[in-house]
Amino acid sequence: MSAAVREALFVHGAGGGGWEWNAWCAAFAAHGIACHAPDLQPSPAGLGATTFADYLAQVRAAINALPRPRVLVGASLGGLLAMACADAADALVLINPMPPLPWSAQLPQREWPGVVPWRRDARLVSTRRVLPDADDASALFAFRHWRDESGAVLRAAGEGIAIPMPACRVLCIASTRDDDVPPMLTASLADAWGASLLRVPSPSHVGPLLGREAATVAAQAAAWLSAS
Repeated sequence: MSAAVREALFVHGAGGGGWEWNAWCAAFAAHGIACHAPDLQPSPAGLGATTFADYLAQVRAAINALPRPRVLVGASLGGLLAMACADAADALVLINPMPPLPWSAQLPQREWPGVVPWRRDARLVSTRRVLPDADDASALFAFRHWRDESGAVLRAAGEGIAIPMPACRVLCIASTRDDDVPPMLTASLADAWGASLLRVPSPSHVGPLLGREAATVAAQAAAWLSAS
């Protein structure tokens, strides 16, 4: 059996930040895993000029800076970035990840402007809509912390990124309902890659991170890492 994972890099999704992982960091720390949850940074040329490659370089540099054995944990766009750096990790945990090719062709089609104004257009009522399983305090915190996102990054992810099957162990986590990444896509990816699949009773895309059951889901992921 390989040595137990002792370092974790958490990669947030589009429009979010390292703050999304607060419940997860607490659960992983309880298992003796050191947690790192940085914010992805825009290109020096600005958010509108930021590309998928810019974010990917940041994730790769961050994971390579951690001692092994180490796990990459990514949600949504962060899951796709984590997959693309799988060769630098000893395990992957992917939460409702944006899938690579060929599964990306089945994602709901959307048009993205140069800069997606999620911070500018944030409303508490719309935050509550995307977080139906969060308590009031978590929804308010999320509403105050959403950020704008690069449309180029989202377009690239939606068009599809070719990623080879990881050599490390993989856990995929899928919400019961997810309007952004249908759970059947996550299940299909897990089956093709021989990954473990955990279905969680969340009715939203980011519920496993910010919903009432986030700490429970995180503890299950940490236990999987310990048991693998």
